[in-house]
Amino acid sequence: MIPSAEELARYTLERQHPITRAWADDATRLATLAEEHAALDILLAEDLDIAAQRADRLTPGKPAESMLNRWVAVGNDLHAMLSMRFEGMDVTKPFVDATPMTRSPLPTDLPALAAVAREYYGIHNPQYVRVWSAEPEIPGTQPDRRFLAAPISQLQPYGVPPGLELVPAKSVEHYDEARRAYDAVDAEHPHHADEASLQDRDDLEEAAAEGLLFDITANGEWAGYAAAVIKPDDALGLPAYVVLELILAEPHRGHGYGPHLSTLLAQALPDPTRILIGTIHTLNHSARTAALKAGRQDIGGWRQLPL
Repeated sequence: MIPSAEELARYTLERQHPITRAWADDATRLATLAEEHAALDILLAEDLDIAAQRADRLTPGKPAESMLNRWVAVGNDLHAMLSMRFEGMDVTKPFVDATPMTRSPLPTDLPALAAVAREYYGIHNPQYVRVWSAEPEIPGTQPDRRFLAAPISQLQPYGVPPGLELVPAKSVEHYDEARRAYDAVDAEHPHHADEASLQDRDDLEEAAAEGLLFDITANGEWAGYAAAVIKPDDALGLPAYVVLELILAEPHRGHGYGPHLSTLLAQALPDPTRILIGTIHTLNHSARTAALKAGRQDIGGWRQLPL
């Protein structure tokens, strides 16, 4: 039997990093998490029409039932909600998400978890199972994205290089330059393309319309984009701004600007009572180091269990 949205919310909250429990009251956070679980996990477990639409779009010829979420008994008192996913909606990169769980997974749970993932979704040849952990590592798993966050009140700029500023952007006129900035990083670090990518122009235009897109300028020259969005389903139930984009153009990299971007963005956002949160792949060492130096903390994230 599928748990209620409220039950899933309690399981999720219990597994969050302890420090985040002081950032928002449990009642508010539980209500937000319950809305997310109802709109995503439970709906995708019960609505065969949506499953059929996903199958037609992502896995033509495969049965609709193979795209339904499943609440399964993994063993050793562990239950998990399994969901068929695709990295960036790329049909060549299938994986099984197992984020909603009754408790955090242990290394001894991994073989059984892999087995149930293959049982229900083997028809899609998933590459791995994605699990959530507040701990930085689970033996037997591989790195994935982590959430780095801090209350805006704690992200105060200091030692900002002269001339480095964030200016509200009314349009996305430098989008092509931002794309070239990503291309330059990808050329230098081929693995980077799997870890980060430029946001869609439409998303950045929406951020601009909401006053949440900023031009990074260095001595008056355009140096990159910083953007945020209010997106509860990417905020772990916290009242947060989610980092949408942080990118420096190639001529402005290597000047020590990176660690200052999070604090400058935080202070530029309109509501200082919120939290700044965003995901960074564990292997994206430069972005992760910059965020940690700025004062953001690793509050949990995903690990990959190879299949």
